[in-house]
Amino acid sequence: LDSATTLAIAKEEGYEVFALSFRYGQRHEIEIGSAEQVAKFFDVSEHRVIEIDLRGFGGSALTDAIEVPKNRGADEMASGIPVTYVPARNTILLSYALAWAEVIGAHDIFIGVNALDYSGYPDCRPEFIAQFEKLARLATKAGVEGTRYQIHAPLIEMTKEQIIREGVKLGVQFSLTTSCYDPTPDGKACGECDSCLLRAKGFREAGIPDPTHYVLSS
Repeated sequence: LDSATTLAIAKEEGYEVFALSFRYGQRHEIEIGSAEQVAKFFDVSEHRVIEIDLRGFGGSALTDAIEVPKNRGADEMASGIPVTYVPARNTILLSYALAWAEVIGAHDIFIGVNALDYSGYPDCRPEFIAQFEKLARLATKAGVEGTRYQIHAPLIEMTKEQIIREGVKLGVQFSLTTSCYDPTPDGKACGECDSCLLRAKGFREAGIPDPTHYVLSS
């Protein structure tokens, strides 16, 4: 949902889009198929799926044999970093994006992180984005030679409601997207993990029908 809206924003702002997704051993690998559909829908110039193995480290309910938390209240979600946090994930993924950007001569990297309606991840904060942008300018040949890389995080201070409204305005087909951390083998969302609860809340508050196929849906 967030990445699809971010892609739509980049297109709306006139950028030529090269999309990047990761198969990193996540239990919700179904998101790769959704990403491919979204990239095709928006006719991006290129969409690459990179394979890395974060299961080699584990330490997260998304990459290890740890149960995904279900039916947590808003207070619980706001109190600390949950076990669905994947250690250093956004640092790793942005590093790959930076490498590709340097190869193709791109100066702008977009990422769909969000610091409001989210589950407390440290690598979704404005401070992290600002520091990675500094790193990008220091750690690359292009940066040393004068390229001023910019990390765009257009959703970072938006609620899920605002993100959904923006996506609808820009023509995002949210039926193509998936958010669930623990989907069924046939792709239905559990409706109970933090990500599902925040997604459903966003659609409800936006007054827009939720196209998600949940396990408990009739």
